[in-house]
Amino acid sequence: MRRRDFITFLGGAAVARSVGARAQQAGMPVIGFLNSASPDPYVPRVKAFHQGLKETGYVEGQNVAIEYRWAENQIARLPTLAAELAHRPVSVIAAGGSPVSALAAKSATTTIPIVFMNAVDPVGIGLVASFNRPGGNVTGATLLSAELVAKRLGILRDLLPSVKKIAMLVNPTRPGVDIQKAQAAQALRLSLHILDATSERDFDAVFQAVVRQEDGALVVAPDALFLDRCVQIADLAIRYMIPTMFELREFVEAGGLVSYGASAVDLYRQGGNLTGQILMGRKPADLPVLQPTKFELAINMKTARALGLTISSDLLSIADELIE
Repeated sequence: MRRRDFITFLGGAAVARSVGARAQQAGMPVIGFLNSASPDPYVPRVKAFHQGLKETGYVEGQNVAIEYRWAENQIARLPTLAAELAHRPVSVIAAGGSPVSALAAKSATTTIPIVFMNAVDPVGIGLVASFNRPGGNVTGATLLSAELVAKRLGILRDLLPSVKKIAMLVNPTRPGVDIQKAQAAQALRLSLHILDATSERDFDAVFQAVVRQEDGALVVAPDALFLDRCVQIADLAIRYMIPTMFELREFVEAGGLVSYGASAVDLYRQGGNLTGQILMGRKPADLPVLQPTKFELAINMKTARALGLTISSDLLSIADELIE
């Protein structure tokens, strides 16, 4: 689905604002949907969010309206977008993409309920007091990506047993990035080089650095910017012949080598369900933070062949999806 096919997803569009205004005039609850990224890569996740809402009896346009705000990876816009939603006011704010979205929403209001959907330790960055008792006006769902760093590195070592050095790509502006780096350094018994990227203009230099440092593989840490540019990153990995590990299967579908993690689509379904429960009268403080229970390993066999890799039978036997 292209952007013109879902114009109401565009944050700040006049159509979205007029729909929200009419909904409030009619007494219909309005959800503020705040995301740090751009809408195109998030179409499956927004659909899953709608599915979660429907599980609680809410359907956009029928008994609930949604105001969409997309920062288009311009993180500095998030406080303004969050303030817009808080001042409308909306009934609940659903914050996705980078954890900065949820932090911006939390800074904008202490009374409007907030549901976050991201891949970070929400306690570690101060979103909630604890998983079981979030406290305040915030709850949500997390992918626990940092906690899976050791598992991803283990899979990469099994895939490339002769590799002595590995690089890790992070966005240094992302909340919780220090936790990611610390856990990676602790889990990896090899040399680990940290490489930073804060925009798509940095990616080519990152892959050049991997080649220059003679790192045998690259781990791409979770970040909304990286997901937004998943095709570009996958193409660069093949161009520079660098085996690359990702968190999300979307990267493998785009041509990346391997991914291991929970389903981001299901994360948004969970977020939609929590949002619906809050619209029904539940308080965020009483709704524990949801965590994933199922994890998936995906391998792009075409990319493996392009990189000259032979996937072991052990890895093939445990893979949940082999993409050709």
